[in-house]
Amino acid sequence: MSTPNHQNLTAEEARKILNKFNCLDIAPVLKPSEKAITRHALILLSSLSDYQILGICADTAEEGILAMKTYSLAFGYEAPNNLPTSEGPVYIKLNGKNGLCYLDSYLGHHRGVLVSCQSYQEGGVNEMYGHLPLDLFV
Repeated sequence: MSTPNHQNLTAEEARKILNKFNCLDIAPVLKPSEKAITRHALILLSSLSDYQILGICADTAEEGILAMKTYSLAFGYEAPNNLPTSEGPVYIKLNGKNGLCYLDSYLGHHRGVLVSCQSYQEGGVNEMYGHLPLDLFV
């Protein structure tokens, strides 16, 4: 089966690409070509929603904040720059609708980014994808 040209992805093709991230597994390491098509699929589906909520699980605050900033930039949000840091694994939640964001310690084993696309209209994209790689947009 051939991989669709990421410049001409349909929403259905983008869903198929992102559905392999089942929200249960730790984010896989992707080859550069897989990263490119995953980025494109995520940007396409996020553009069909009204806003996104990010949930980031990382080994360090620095790693999590970098992921939050790069994903935020990709979605057209301004990431907050005043988050406290903490030692050890962290969870960061960012609501793209209202800009609310917090960072807390995290005891779970998951690592990666959950992206929840939210739409106001019926038929819009209301789906969650993840755990996506922390460095998807780096």
